[in-house]
Amino acid sequence: MTAAFGTALLGALRALLPRACPGCGAQLGPHAGLCPACRAALRPYVQDHSPLRAQPEPHLVTLGPYSGVRRRAVRELKFAQARDLARILGETLATGVPAAWDVQAVIPVPLHPTRQRQRGFNQAELIGRALAGALAVPCVPALTRTRVTAQQARQHGAQREDLHGAFRAHEGFLPTGPVLLIDDVLTSGRTAQACQHALLQAGAPQVYVAVVAR
Repeated sequence: MTAAFGTALLGALRALLPRACPGCGAQLGPHAGLCPACRAALRPYVQDHSPLRAQPEPHLVTLGPYSGVRRRAVRELKFAQARDLARILGETLATGVPAAWDVQAVIPVPLHPTRQRQRGFNQAELIGRALAGALAVPCVPALTRTRVTAQQARQHGAQREDLHGAFRAHEGFLPTGPVLLIDDVLTSGRTAQACQHALLQAGAPQVYVAVVAR
């Protein structure tokens, strides 16, 4: 089977099978992941303020608040195996990454191996591969999670776990220039902070961050 024939066959199957857009509930038809209207609603922008920086400076690319299409897309990817969404989210985020950042690699926030076995994949890695492909840079597994931690989104305030030391960076995977850390959602910022700290300690000169929503 040629690649062109496979693509055409997949498109035909998509058109025939009834599938609802996870963003709005409309029928997807031949489209993958999201309908055109929901795709158009995803617009990346750079933020200067977040828990990741003591002083305001451009450092975070996001598609917006964790609500609406963004929330539904993330949940569909994570819990319903809708992997088509990873490509859409990653490629859309890539259009918002400033060229001036000179990103040399994309680094996904890792899951603990136990949790990844349970889920079957790491959603940040899937998004990261698409993001890296669009930026024409490698997506590298430069981080590992050293212990199982509670999901930050399910905790509040003082309940949130101290993540210091929960991640380890591997110097051999790091490029000589700036890197882009990728995750699906930024909640308290503690996970991204711990990852950023590990990367800087391992020698990354600059760490920027991209998330689908915050």
